[in-house]
Amino acid sequence: MMRRRISPCAREHILVRGRRLARLQWWWHPSRLLWPSLAPRDSADVEGGVVWKRKDVSGSCLAMVETLEIPSPADFHVHLRQGPMSELVTPHVALGGIDLAYVMPNLTPPLTSAQQTVDYMAQLRAIAPHTRFLGTMYLSPSITLDEIRRASAAGIRGVKSYPRGVTTNSDGGIEDYEVYFPVFEAMQECGMVLNLHGEIPSDTDKGVCVLNAEPLFLAHLEKIHAHFPQLRIVLEHATTRAAVECVKRCGDTVACTITAHHLQLTVDDWAGKPLHFCKPVAKMPDDRAALREVIREGHPRFFLGSDSAPHPLAAKYPSPASRNDSTDELMLNCGCAAGVYTSPILLPLCATLLESFGALDQLAAFVSEHGRRFYNEPAEPGRVVRLRRATPQDAPVPAAYVHSSSTDKRDGDPSKLQVSPFFAGQHLGWVLA
Repeated sequence: MMRRRISPCAREHILVRGRRLARLQWWWHPSRLLWPSLAPRDSADVEGGVVWKRKDVSGSCLAMVETLEIPSPADFHVHLRQGPMSELVTPHVALGGIDLAYVMPNLTPPLTSAQQTVDYMAQLRAIAPHTRFLGTMYLSPSITLDEIRRASAAGIRGVKSYPRGVTTNSDGGIEDYEVYFPVFEAMQECGMVLNLHGEIPSDTDKGVCVLNAEPLFLAHLEKIHAHFPQLRIVLEHATTRAAVECVKRCGDTVACTITAHHLQLTVDDWAGKPLHFCKPVAKMPDDRAALREVIREGHPRFFLGSDSAPHPLAAKYPSPASRNDSTDELMLNCGCAAGVYTSPILLPLCATLLESFGALDQLAAFVSEHGRRFYNEPAEPGRVVRLRRATPQDAPVPAAYVHSSSTDKRDGDPSKLQVSPFFAGQHLGWVLA
């Protein structure tokens, strides 16, 4: 874990800020090691409203934070699908330590009306009644100004824009943003959020591919923001340094989600590895470094949106068995589904990854505080989710999650409804307590 040597006055500044749940990191003092603690006060120093335990530093001995408390974690970008797949994955939001899920609308057919979205939220609540779901609509020509007003009145929080053909179920996506300026004006008036999938469609004649589709999209973001400065906009699942810098340049009404898997993956991790293939694809090491840096610095307009996107295992690893037992058909359709699935391990995964690059002190801000503030969704007072450091006795991440109707089916059966999560078979550094 990252260690910092700081002066007593700098340390006092940190203590006065005093957010013990968001500042769980080692702080070196010239004479002793101090760290935030949930221990009883009779065995601790108390300064600035934070309880600090004291431990002498000797040799290479380093104490470790063993437990964390996070105020009501929220995932501001998740896919929960339909039918049996939704039955399987919707409970995994809570399984991963998340209280609030902001749900994407790219179903089949997509959610293009307020009533469709309201009905879908009701379906999700029936499956997982203790999770809070926020709904979105799919930006399309059928969305009128009156529909925006109906959506706002129904509690629908945002409208999601997908460029045509860039990801799952985006065939009806956007080609021209200016035609939607009246819709954006109505959204600005109603206080709704515009959620942007930040890529343009690949076009080899124009030199556009999955590696530069995001930087080439950013001009659209800047243009929309310039025309509608009070419209809250979220650039979804940023993957490049260019996107991070662009959002930073924008005003306070523009924010950005970052996925857990993009904090770990680079190009080499998905090329030839279907389980790690998603849209947008993970980029270069320097791009990943930019995502980590903006979290480590605690920028308030960057927060968790997992883009957790489940697909049947047979769709991630196509074979003749998943193509009507036809090798010929497989050769014509050999592509794998785009999506990384993180919901069932999300909060422990975030803790593990942030700790790996010295940002564990920003965990609460990243997975709860920043996103909730931007969306005006305060956490329930007193509601926390606890994590503890993993031990060798803790089980690894499961290889797959299987729908109850498929438990008796063999693994080679393409109809077996099973989803493999990120980090499958590996151990995380943190688990839910």
